[in-house]
Amino acid sequence: MNTQDKLLIPLHVSYIQSLGNVSASHTLYRALFTILQSKDDLAYHLTAHLRMNAIYWGLTALCIMGHKNALDREEMIEYVMSCWDEEAGGFGAHPDHDAHILSTLSAIQILVTQDALDRLDVDRVVGCTSPCSVQSLDYVQSTAVIVSLQQPSGVFAGDAFGEIDTRFLYIAANALSLLGRLDAINTDRAVSYIRQCRNFDGGYGAVAGAESHAAQVFVCVAALAILDRLDEVDTEMLCWWLAERQLPNGGLNGRPEKLPDVCYSFWVLSALSILNKISWIDSEKLIGFILSAQDPERGGIADRQGDMVDVFHTHFGVAGLSLLGYPGLVDLDPVYCMPASIIEAKGLRKGWKALPRQPAAESMKSDSGVKISASSDMKRMKN
Repeated sequence: MNTQDKLLIPLHVSYIQSLGNVSASHTLYRALFTILQSKDDLAYHLTAHLRMNAIYWGLTALCIMGHKNALDREEMIEYVMSCWDEEAGGFGAHPDHDAHILSTLSAIQILVTQDALDRLDVDRVVGCTSPCSVQSLDYVQSTAVIVSLQQPSGVFAGDAFGEIDTRFLYIAANALSLLGRLDAINTDRAVSYIRQCRNFDGGYGAVAGAESHAAQVFVCVAALAILDRLDEVDTEMLCWWLAERQLPNGGLNGRPEKLPDVCYSFWVLSALSILNKISWIDSEKLIGFILSAQDPERGGIADRQGDMVDVFHTHFGVAGLSLLGYPGLVDLDPVYCMPASIIEAKGLRKGWKALPRQPAAESMKSDSGVKISASSDMKRMKN
């Protein structure tokens, strides 16, 4: 079998581990998202604003491939908490960076995945107006920054500087739902703003009046799912528009006349899964497109065949394959983009449907069954 005909799980796990193969404190996490061997490299600093997101992408991809423990849990949690912005009440992407709603959500998702929410100050992050039970000082603080970012229109800003986007509305709904504080915001206004962003083709844009884009469709549909307001979606029209994103080579694009990109394997499929229309996509052709973007030598997945791999596309490629029922993978919740078992355990599962999990062939079992541990990787890094 051609290596591009199957998911190279051991290589992808090793690739994610290798992103932290440097010698410094918090090595796995300060280096994640780059393959640089020194913090003196310019690119290391140019990617600092993505560090927290990259940890979430890497961790979630590992979970879906069945190797959650390939990165050290305590070291990961220590790094996340080092990014806490005490003044703002949220998380930055990197130590000493200002808090932003995006890195705050990634931090919350990491802590939930690692069963470490007791480290977080939830009441401060949410912004409780009445006395809240405090389990630990840090657990109370992650919500003030979120509630304060909701605008009169119902949309959310990303930070104190005021940029608005439907992405930030979804992020707020996702984070507050995970923290059990969704009632802390004005959900009716949030739904009203999403309604204003719906276009004639059934899709959604970044702001009211902006063109439809598959990534914005995901955030709007997923936010409506969290808010139990999927009645706002023109399902038939939107799912037709989403199905039209598939190109002859099997890949998906984000807008008409654009190139296919592996990341849309999640953005498009997640919305179709939430709306129970994932069968409208040619799954076999899409699987082939995703697998063709793998690096068969070093691991990782690129945006398309022949390009450089990165942890962003590795994560969303694996996520898309999970929704397509690819054998040997763990179920992914398309609303929260986290392992489905974690969301189900919190009682947050919505009525989405992915394709049935395909039975694993013997070759797939042997490939995905390779044991790759954090401890062995740490020993390799120290040598």
